[in-house]
Amino acid sequence: MTDTDHHAARLQRERTRTFDLLVSLSRDFDGIVAASVDSNADDEHDPEGSTIAFERSQAGTMIEQTRDRLVEIEAALERVHDGTYGTCEVCGVPIPDGRLEARPTARTCVLHVAGVADQGRRT
Repeated sequence: MTDTDHHAARLQRERTRTFDLLVSLSRDFDGIVAASVDSNADDEHDPEGSTIAFERSQAGTMIEQTRDRLVEIEAALERVHDGTYGTCEVCGVPIPDGRLEARPTARTCVLHVAGVADQGRRT
């Protein structure tokens, strides 16, 4: 198995896990919404703990983050297919395998993660 095949297989597994998580979170969100429709409780002033609104907001945020993750994975798979996976989008150097193992959706080398190399040029 080539490095590209290894990364593609890993990204495919990550896509499956992330999609499954999205389905589960969406199901949980739907359950929270359904529970709030049938409830006449004043959840905004419930002294027992978190409110239904808070839970709904938290679940919504998790769904949004998971969708964003899925988009990142799809973009990485596209880079695998077009032959640009593992190449820094800023400077064009190969992204080290260790970085790709830690963050398979990485688009840049470590120097360009937060613009470190660009900041050095400005001073």
